[in-house]
Amino acid sequence: MNPHDSLIPLLGRGPDPEQLRHVRTIPAREAVHAPWPEWVHPDVVAAYGTLGIHEPYKHQVHAADVAHAGRHVVVATGTASGKSLAYQLPALDAIHRSELRVLAEPGRIHDDGAVTLYLSPTKALAADQLNAIRALKLPTVRAETYDGDTDPASRRWIRDHANFILANPDMLHFGILPNHAWWAGFFRRLRYVIVDEAHSYRGVFGSHVANLMRRLRRICAYYGAGTSFPEPVFIAASATASDPDTSFSRLIGAPVEAVSTDCSPHGATTVAFWEPALTEARGENGANVRRTAVAETADLLANLVSARIRTIAFIKSRRGAETISAITKRLLDEVDPSLPQRVAAYRSGYLPEERRAVEKALRSGELLGVSSTSALELGIDISGLDAVLVAGWPGTRASLFQQIGRAGRAGQDAIAAFVASDDPLDTFLVNHPEAIFDVSVEATVFDPSNPYVLGPHLCAAAAELPLGTGELALFGPSAEGLLDQLVAQGYLRRRPAGWFWTHSQSAAAMVNLRADGGGPVNIVDADTGSLLGTMDSPQTHYQAHTGAVYVHQGDSYVVEDLNEDDHCVMVRRANPDFYTTARDVTQIEVLETQRTATWGDVSVHFGEVKVTTQVVSFQRKALISNEVLGEEPLELGARDLFTKAVWFEVGNRSLTGAGLVEAEFPGALHAAEHAAIGLLPLVASSDRWDIGGVSTALHADTGVPTIFVYDGHPGGAGFAERAFDKAKVWLTATRDAIRACECESGCPSCVQSPKCGNKNNPLDKAGAVTLLGVLLKDATEAMPPAPAGCAGWGQDYNRPAPADGSTG
Repeated sequence: MNPHDSLIPLLGRGPDPEQLRHVRTIPAREAVHAPWPEWVHPDVVAAYGTLGIHEPYKHQVHAADVAHAGRHVVVATGTASGKSLAYQLPALDAIHRSELRVLAEPGRIHDDGAVTLYLSPTKALAADQLNAIRALKLPTVRAETYDGDTDPASRRWIRDHANFILANPDMLHFGILPNHAWWAGFFRRLRYVIVDEAHSYRGVFGSHVANLMRRLRRICAYYGAGTSFPEPVFIAASATASDPDTSFSRLIGAPVEAVSTDCSPHGATTVAFWEPALTEARGENGANVRRTAVAETADLLANLVSARIRTIAFIKSRRGAETISAITKRLLDEVDPSLPQRVAAYRSGYLPEERRAVEKALRSGELLGVSSTSALELGIDISGLDAVLVAGWPGTRASLFQQIGRAGRAGQDAIAAFVASDDPLDTFLVNHPEAIFDVSVEATVFDPSNPYVLGPHLCAAAAELPLGTGELALFGPSAEGLLDQLVAQGYLRRRPAGWFWTHSQSAAAMVNLRADGGGPVNIVDADTGSLLGTMDSPQTHYQAHTGAVYVHQGDSYVVEDLNEDDHCVMVRRANPDFYTTARDVTQIEVLETQRTATWGDVSVHFGEVKVTTQVVSFQRKALISNEVLGEEPLELGARDLFTKAVWFEVGNRSLTGAGLVEAEFPGALHAAEHAAIGLLPLVASSDRWDIGGVSTALHADTGVPTIFVYDGHPGGAGFAERAFDKAKVWLTATRDAIRACECESGCPSCVQSPKCGNKNNPLDKAGAVTLLGVLLKDATEAMPPAPAGCAGWGQDYNRPAPADGSTG
């Protein structure tokens, strides 16, 4: 391959490295400006002028005009396209004019004031926005953050006096809505609600936030918010996404207009598709394994930092971010002892001062390299970056474009590299860049009607204000049935005026926005007794079992004890040259079939299932090569998960007619299931760890060979249903990915799974291709529509989910 591109050598492997599979160039884009809207106060225009912003982009004006006119709007454009100004303009103009009226008539009570509520998924993003607003130096704007880091002594002042409050969904849920009476003055004047990085609200988290938005709208209506408008105007900022108006409309439960034409400038970005080379190490089936994406990315980051190129390396996991940082520092120390201190890790779970210090050092250029989770993917304003590395598929095309868009924000040409991990989807995409660049970006998938999510939110809503029958439409057609069950369970009481919260516990405490079940578990240093961090309870069986390796700010610890009763994990400092991965066994039971499609002799189903999972052992794997160093059993209890699944049933006769013998059925089904799980993010905005699967040559409920793929969250997350809707596209890509893999009998890049409870045995790569051919023989694109309403809510909604979505 000869990319003929001068930026490729910056990665440190020469002009035509063997790891380079493809090169794509995102061309530079010229700016398209528009005049300031006539309705914007001259003081606001002048404030932007002091920052060097003398003319907005056309899309900024369009979105601001829609919001100013009183209509909900989502601006869905690329990274660094100035989405902030689009929502700041109407909000700051309204606040400024309101405050000027107060100053002009002191002593008069004004009932047409204006305040703004800004919501972001991360504290870092809110802090960044606060700095941006304060930089305008508008004396009428009193902007403050209101989150878990806010000094309790400051909270009352902020509630009573701030007119631009920056919070997150967690604080809205736990701190604001349950205490809405204290916020009555704020809600009466609430003109705009800004939802930043709206595309990040997907899956179960998105389902929670969608119900939270409905509760917010309900409280606003109670206080009569919005003097000029019947309710606050919701403005969303989102990455480029498919049908952003539909997604945001579903999130807030109201019609939305979309602005998606990006008129901002951007430097050209060279995107390298990079696949690590095979190593001498052998995998479980004896085949050579690839170098890990973590080790490869650390090498590339060290090369770029050595050349004084400012770089962010993104990876999905906290452990991965810590490991990349540690390996990079070790490599740089051999080159220049002054460089390791200019590299850091960044992830959630750090203390606030640690996060702020890294953000400040990255902006100033003091740091040359940062390895980060998606926490830095979001709209934090960091210009001047020259390179971005993406270690492993980030989950969606939208996330990939967000991440690589971090480079070149100052207008310079930049380089980005997608480093494939040993995973079927990564292998497919690194060799098929058209599947990223030549198709539309995914729609955001979430399900507000998920009964495990909606039920607790109905309790929280009733605790805030008794729920009237006229409000049920806001929460969807399944709400009334869930309310009846909540009454039967003693959580609510039905009266002529509606449903009332009668339980002694906090209704808000029944909802965990970002996880499912069990609450947080403390990670404690056994030597010092200090609190290192926290972990969601469902993750502990996978990441905090006895013997697991836990990493915090580059320091490695080994878990000595998992105490589930006291929600505590004791760890001790160590320096292992391996990481750990848990293994589980899974059984699945069909509870209800809700949708069915017939493809000749094959039937495709979607419905409710019960998944029983038990973590039974863990493996130690070498950091660099991924080689298995050993395995130890674990004695942990089984966990039940009630969720949604898509499954495929095929008769023995169809498989034998295609040339498979019955002894090959288990290996073919197992291999196809693994590969399908790996490829599902291609059609659903899921993370691989959001989903799990089971395959069997004779399932008790179906009586035939069956493959199940299920959502790894109670009640489902919407991914399995998306898989049902896109089944033909999904399975075709799965078959193509297995065929294209260069291994002989199966490897992690095609049919092996890192979490297989059966030690990736049996697996039949060739049999999987044959099986998928049988499934696709009479496949059709069109699938039957979803039925109206929602199946009932018959289980305990606080049941924990597998943290990672187990594979069979």
